Amino acid sequence: MALTLENFIDSLDPTTLPRIIQIQSGIYFQGSVYEMHGHECCLATGEVIKVIGFKIAKVKAESYRGIEDNNFTSTVELPLDYPGFFKVLADPTPYTSVGDITKSVQIGHNRLGHPHFCSNMDIQVNDAFIKEGEHIVLNSLADVDGEQYVNCTVIRGGKNETLRIPLSHKGTFYECEDDQFYTLKEIMEWKIPKHRRRAVKLAKTLAVWEPNPYNEYLQGDLSLVPVYEIQAVMKFRKDIVHIPSNLDVEVVDVTELYDINSFVQPLSLSDVFKRPNEDFPLLAEIIECTDQNQHIYSSLKTGRVIVIHEKHFAKTTIASENRSDLNKKHFLIPKSYKGRFKRRPREFPTAYDLELANKNNDHLHVIATKEFSSDHAELSSVCVGDQFLVHQCQSIEVSCEGDKRLVEVVACEKIMGKDYEQVLLPTYMEGSFVEVIHDKKQYHISDICENFSLPFNVKVSIRDLSINDNLAALPSLRIEEEIADPCLLVSLLDSPSECFKIPVQRVNMSIQVLQEPATKAPCSTPKTIVEEISEDLYYMLRRYENSTLHPPPRPPKKPQSPITSTTMLKLLPPQPRKLDPPKSPKNSPTEMPRNKPKSQKYVPDITGKPENIVHDVTITEHAKERSDRRASATDLMLLKAKSLAVNIESLDLADKHDYEYIDENKVEDLRKQLNENEHQNKKNCKKKRENR
Repeated sequence: MALTLENFIDSLDPTTLPRIIQIQSGIYFQGSVYEMHGHECCLATGEVIKVIGFKIAKVKAESYRGIEDNNFTSTVELPLDYPGFFKVLADPTPYTSVGDITKSVQIGHNRLGHPHFCSNMDIQVNDAFIKEGEHIVLNSLADVDGEQYVNCTVIRGGKNETLRIPLSHKGTFYECEDDQFYTLKEIMEWKIPKHRRRAVKLAKTLAVWEPNPYNEYLQGDLSLVPVYEIQAVMKFRKDIVHIPSNLDVEVVDVTELYDINSFVQPLSLSDVFKRPNEDFPLLAEIIECTDQNQHIYSSLKTGRVIVIHEKHFAKTTIASENRSDLNKKHFLIPKSYKGRFKRRPREFPTAYDLELANKNNDHLHVIATKEFSSDHAELSSVCVGDQFLVHQCQSIEVSCEGDKRLVEVVACEKIMGKDYEQVLLPTYMEGSFVEVIHDKKQYHISDICENFSLPFNVKVSIRDLSINDNLAALPSLRIEEEIADPCLLVSLLDSPSECFKIPVQRVNMSIQVLQEPATKAPCSTPKTIVEEISEDLYYMLRRYENSTLHPPPRPPKKPQSPITSTTMLKLLPPQPRKLDPPKSPKNSPTEMPRNKPKSQKYVPDITGKPENIVHDVTITEHAKERSDRRASATDLMLLKAKSLAVNIESLDLADKHDYEYIDENKVEDLRKQLNENEHQNKKNCKKKRENR
């Protein structure tokens, strides 16, 4: 049965690829070329195409305005790199089995691929019991004794229980509410179920596009629909063609009638990595390699024949240039890097950071660069230049307005010449510490990752002479995290000495596996490549590897004395003295008969700006009105000050996370503003008198 190309892709199961389709009704553009901008725009009727993959190229966002807007639905196409964050709304449609869930949602190795579901009834799985409403986290798929399972984690309070649930388990499962925010690309890759739409709500748009042409279309709840790009191979073409799924053509699946091997079968590096270890080594030809990777892998060009020896997870370290501005560089340093590093001082903005850095018994020695005054007698104050040896973290009770309060502190030894004083620093203290380095050793990158807690500041002391070492010129480098990078070990057939570790997630390369099997030959040591990565890739790698980090503890509320009448008087600004109206000179209009009608009397404007003043109003009335307006403005400022004091009195001092307190700087600014206004009014009056 013929289907539109869009319906065919929407109903296609990716696990059944490749599929062969035949064009039933083609599409032509008069006067057009066969290929435009790398995408096929003309397909002839009867043409046979092998579909090897498809990906999301853009997204259609539909918003429903409601009855007040006559049930109007607006649709806009968004690029995948739209600079905004979205909140994913839970899918209300239930799943009838665990197998249905795994077929519809993406389950991956990082935390974005761990969806949460719950059951509307209690379920029993072997010896495990899952209550109604408990969050079930799907981690990975497993095959045990011929039966397929999903490895799950059940969240119960502060403890998690791991178990396996067979895919055949029946029930009614619902997606759980998600409180995280995602980019549009992350939603399309990980959070959109197969054969379903995804309801989202725009949470924040980054200030990248000004003005933003999409703002008016992204109001309220949105329904996201992916628009796919098909990757296919034609009968007499060797390269991969890209076909938009919304072309107005009809196709029919003829996979059973054709020999798939008669087509070129391009594979991505990710496809090759999924093969079992027994398939290696492989002999392959490079069909396509994007230009963005040629500066690193310049030898891997289209048409070259390569030997793929094996696959493995390579340990790689993420590092960044240690500088305060936003233009810092980011690198991936392999374990084979032969350079050596010396330690550089680290900076710690709070005492909580000292406790985190000291968990691995680093014997931390720091010097304070910022003062801190303690509000409790049990805790120590800090002066600039104080030096401390950091020990463990503990909890103590402190007195606060007659009450006892539990506070997390870091126990330290304060260096007093040749003596040491035991002190306690609260973890919330807003200080600043710089590490004192006593270690003059030189370390390999593997030594740093194994023996020290990260992040860790270093400088290249001995450069790697086997490469063009771009790390040696940096004054300081911050070693941040070690990741497992899936790689393929590849060498050139005609040049076995050139061997590479190619990361499958960052190199876009298509290959064709050749029929001749590759012989198992020893591979030379792969080239060491210090890869500089973009800022987007840097944050993506760190986000996928890291779980949610716990923020530092919030500081307790600053102790406050009760508001008294004396404090109220201090809060209020001084009363400004009203100016007496100026004396009228002789032969002035004040000596003339005042017989003007009442309708010409001045009425103050509500904005405080006199616009319609009658010309024969006396100077005395002018002065009186100006004085009245100044008094009104002063009264308004006094009301604001009183309102501030009333708000302070209404604070709940028992709330340990309430940081509201009297800001004396604001009160002082209020006083200055009043004085400046009064002084300016005096100058204006004097200037007007002189002009008259």
